[in-house]
Amino acid sequence: MKIQNISLSSKDKITLFDNFATMLGAGISILEAVDSMLEDSKGNQKKLLENLRKDLTQGQQISSSFARYPGTFDKVTLNIIRASEEAGTLDVTLKDIKKHIQKEMEFKDKIQSAMIYPSLILVVFVGIMLLILTFVIPKMASVFSRMKVELPLATQIMLNVSNFITTYPIQLIIGVIAFIAGFIYLFRTKKSFILGIFFSLPMISGLVKQIDITRFTRSMSLLLSAGIPLTGALELSQEVVSRKDMRQLVKHIQTAVMSGKDVSDAVRDAKGLVPMIVIKLIEAGEKTGSLDVAMQNISENMDYEV
Repeated sequence: MKIQNISLSSKDKITLFDNFATMLGAGISILEAVDSMLEDSKGNQKKLLENLRKDLTQGQQISSSFARYPGTFDKVTLNIIRASEEAGTLDVTLKDIKKHIQKEMEFKDKIQSAMIYPSLILVVFVGIMLLILTFVIPKMASVFSRMKVELPLATQIMLNVSNFITTYPIQLIIGVIAFIAGFIYLFRTKKSFILGIFFSLPMISGLVKQIDITRFTRSMSLLLSAGIPLTGALELSQEVVSRKDMRQLVKHIQTAVMSGKDVSDAVRDAKGLVPMIVIKLIEAGEKTGSLDVAMQNISENMDYEV
């Protein structure tokens, strides 16, 4: 299987899955659906559909064709499609995937909106500090020098920083650029390490945990609804969480389930990591045989809280 670099935006994927689901639900064959979409598509979507049509005529399934685009379709999506192809519920599942992508888009928008205010505050703070250090402190420094008094350490540090900024502006700019370039390089080469530090920050840690729980439960709901076994769903869901401790928890749940324990009991082992309401909802879902619904309810609840 040749890996392709074709990528689609979330909106394009929503359109793709929605059109597919609608036409398949109306009784139109897969090839006819692809041909219809090809007439209105363009860009990467057209290339993907052309390749899909070629694969379908060669006897491949949609999931096999989409597997050539790991940058566009993650393992969760591919396995859900594969399971639905085997179960004959492709139209329903594609609708569910479309809703999942829509939820994820809305979720990202909420996170970005939530981050705008603190980011703005940080930018304003840095700007004010630069103005003070560049224009105010130098004037104060001349006053202090005439007074010839011993200054507190904090004041002396501010004077030194101000003096450095005003004396070596070019070197400072070069240093900032070098720092940014170094950070970008480290992020690309040591991404998991950098993210681990970032996710452990007090202001970020709680938010990331809520995001992870939301994504985990949403993925679990989608996977279980598609008929994927619990252990397989847990295996795939490890990829949707960001925090290391959350990945370890999901792996622990999978191991515990394989040894005969309930999901809720395994989650309880991680004291303080998962809210009690989540554990109780999972437990209720297990008792009623509707774990997929319970996971969906949890994701919606956590989505609202974030």
